[in-house]
Amino acid sequence: MKNFKKINLYFLLISFLINILYVAPSYSLSSQEDLFKNALNLSSSGEFNLAYNQWNKYLELFPEDAAALSNRGNIKLVMGDPEGAIDDQDKAIFADPDEVDPYINRGIAEESLGLWLEAKKDYLYVISKDNDNSSALYNLANVEGSLSDWQSARNLFSKASKLNPGFAMARSSMALADYQLGNMEECEKELKKLIRRYPTFADARAALTALDWSKGISGEAESNWIAVTELDSRYADEEWLVNVRRWPQKPTKDLMKFIALK
Repeated sequence: MKNFKKINLYFLLISFLINILYVAPSYSLSSQEDLFKNALNLSSSGEFNLAYNQWNKYLELFPEDAAALSNRGNIKLVMGDPEGAIDDQDKAIFADPDEVDPYINRGIAEESLGLWLEAKKDYLYVISKDNDNSSALYNLANVEGSLSDWQSARNLFSKASKLNPGFAMARSSMALADYQLGNMEECEKELKKLIRRYPTFADARAALTALDWSKGISGEAESNWIAVTELDSRYADEEWLVNVRRWPQKPTKDLMKFIALK
């Protein structure tokens, strides 16, 4: 199996955000390696149009390179072409069926189209091969939440965060699932731990805003919300919160009620 490396397009999509890119395999032809590295660097730096063109050039020369196909699929998704992204991930899987990353990448593209069962199938396949894959566990948890199974989502977020304690979004999502399930004490404890560890983490502060307001602690809610608005204004947008960040219904409604009273 080829040696792969992941680069981070974290939270660039909704997220989920955990987007996996292959690193160039070791080739004997330096020109091939240089082309791959150039396309990878453009992808990493967010120059997506240039990266897309570079991946096209590379794949004209090496059309069966699974890593390049998967990377181009990620770029297509970022550029708003989820169907094209799925097609490239399909080709990558055909070229290298033993590599799990294209399954995760295809699942992310399927999620963007609301194809929850298809995405779930891909993540479950990855977990069957690698039970400790925190990315697949986290993404599967998001799918379970979208299917309104918040208990399953909570358990999966918990497992992902235990495997990767620095995975702050998994921990915040677990707390939000607890919020939805009515486990308010557990939710509050986890959110406060996150804020102590990551003071500028907007997701946890926004969730604690909703929680404090629901408990009638308006002063603390106001304080956290001021921080949120300075860190990330998207949390005031209900559509983004539900469809992109994919918060549960209860904390979303509580936060929107708090904002409406301001």
